Amino acid sequence: MSKPRVLISDALSPAAVQIFRDRGIEVDFQPNLGKDKDKLAEIIGDYDGLAIRSATKATAKIIDKASKLKVIGRAGIGVDNVEIPAATAKGIIVMNTPFGNSITTAEHAITLMLALAREIPQADASTQAGKWEKNRFMGVEITGKTLGVVGCGNIGSIVADRAQGLRMKVIAFDPFLSPERARDIGVEKVELDELLKRADFITLHTPLTEKTKNIIDAAALARMKKGVRIVNCARGGLVDEQALVDALNARHVAGAAFDVFVEEPATKNVLFGHPNVICTPHLGAATTEAQENVALQVAEQMSDYLLTGAISNAVNFPSITAEEAPKLKPFIELAEKLGSFAGQLTESGISKVEITYEGHVAEMKIKAITSAVLSGLLRPMLGEVNVVSAPVVAKERGMVVDEIVRASQSDYESLITVTVVTERQERSVSGTVYHDGKPRLVDIKGIRVDAEFGKSMIYVTNEDKPGFIGSFAGLLGDAKINIATFHLGRVKQGGDAIALVEIDGPVPADVVSKVRALPQVKQAKALVF
Repeated sequence: MSKPRVLISDALSPAAVQIFRDRGIEVDFQPNLGKDKDKLAEIIGDYDGLAIRSATKATAKIIDKASKLKVIGRAGIGVDNVEIPAATAKGIIVMNTPFGNSITTAEHAITLMLALAREIPQADASTQAGKWEKNRFMGVEITGKTLGVVGCGNIGSIVADRAQGLRMKVIAFDPFLSPERARDIGVEKVELDELLKRADFITLHTPLTEKTKNIIDAAALARMKKGVRIVNCARGGLVDEQALVDALNARHVAGAAFDVFVEEPATKNVLFGHPNVICTPHLGAATTEAQENVALQVAEQMSDYLLTGAISNAVNFPSITAEEAPKLKPFIELAEKLGSFAGQLTESGISKVEITYEGHVAEMKIKAITSAVLSGLLRPMLGEVNVVSAPVVAKERGMVVDEIVRASQSDYESLITVTVVTERQERSVSGTVYHDGKPRLVDIKGIRVDAEFGKSMIYVTNEDKPGFIGSFAGLLGDAKINIATFHLGRVKQGGDAIALVEIDGPVPADVVSKVRALPQVKQAKALVF
């Protein structure tokens, strides 16, 4: 088996290169390649992994050329330079390193806030120019002031902690911040409108999404306290830059300190040159410690995934530890096949999928297994669907996906049941993994079976009447089709029955038509796994 190949297209620490090599991964270090889109697109097809910082833009065009790519690792927190929908559609895991530069970015926000409060850059420039404008620079204390934190995740919570150390009162707006977590970190959770009205200083620590774009617009600025000061070390685009300039000129906003801008590199910007604005060139993560941390972290994460299947800090797939990966693998295979079985039998639109986990499997990382079920289910209908993209596709199509966990054991150590509800009917199929690691079908529509998934199979629903097996087997024999395995089951004597037959080679369409024409047959379908 050939070694995985990773391309590093941005300036990463040499220590990251060494980690890849020490882990047995072939690494190509080209730190300036990210700036050359055409060259990157030309060679990306040769690599299993791509490690980047902010200079490389992993666009849909580049991702389309990445025929072997399994993972993109962003050394840092922001992944807005990666077209995640395109990567997801292709089954590429996108990872970031959300913790490696958290302290550094939080410290930069606090630094800018203090500099803003006392006009440090302006005072420095004036003094070094030989002026002694002692009376010009009248700052404000931060002790006792209210700091509004918009986004109280990894970085926001560190900022809150440091601000409390400076004797500030901290209020936070974050829809995902639980009341318990707010109490633990000592902040008051508020709605955005209340934060805008109460805060003396506002600092932003939220990703840039459709919901957060221009979260601070002209209307938001108007609702703020007169004399407010605003700090943005998160993402350009969270604040309407022109609206902020207007509010500064109107002296409604006393000052702003920005490390990030809508367009970067920012060589021109409406904020530049304003006497009450401090700007830095996206230095949030620019410390030697942070750059080393994120580089080492992304190298370890990518290596783990390429070598063991472990997934950590992925933005488009559930995390799986190195210990979990080998245990999950057979159940992910089972889940995909169960989904595929149900998908191949489904002929009308799916409204709901219910996945029930019983026994040991219920204690595993079921989100990853659910993704595999959906992948198998949707692929017969939609073609290019994978484990990574399937949940997104299901959501887009309005499918309701329910997960049910039952710790109590059935007749099996672990059991996964997939129930598909369509406009016409409801169908269930169950499977397990035996000690040999192979997935098995154990129940179809309430009928007990015990069948392995063959590459090529024929599924038949029939009336339990004498003569069916002979007619069916004779038909296959006449067509020179060899039977590999034959599984039968029935609800009751004379009731509904099923036959699941593995054959050698593909199933000719005319043979399926002849099977359907048999008098006892209700449904016949060729299946491929």
